[in-house]
Amino acid sequence: MLYAILAYHVEDEILSWTPEEDAAVVARVIEVQAPMRASGQLGPAARLDETRKARTLRGPGAGMVLDGPFAETKEQLLGFHIVDCATDDEAVAAARKLRQVNPTAAYEIRPVMLYVPADGFGAAAPAG
Repeated sequence: MLYAILAYHVEDEILSWTPEEDAAVVARVIEVQAPMRASGQLGPAARLDETRKARTLRGPGAGMVLDGPFAETKEQLLGFHIVDCATDDEAVAAARKLRQVNPTAAYEIRPVMLYVPADGFGAAAPAG
């Protein structure tokens, strides 16, 4: 069974870290990830950029792009997609394509600051 482990933190605290403090935390996280990666247990990992850089696509039709991560309290994170796009507009276009097949979903679009690839992880993972 595959599991998503979602990292939550007080953003203002992270933004107050010096580059050295931030790098030290990232280094410790990578250190913890290393044995999981070596054993094939760890899939892709990503660190999202600041919420002020987030956009949300929601509403009828093609939807409306709003600044910020505006999930409603009745909405829960149920999945994610990592896409490689050259611009914010291209990322919004990708979200709109996803929305065409799931029009009741709201899609938060956030830049990824750090991405650790999957190295083939989960290629043969059983469904559900």
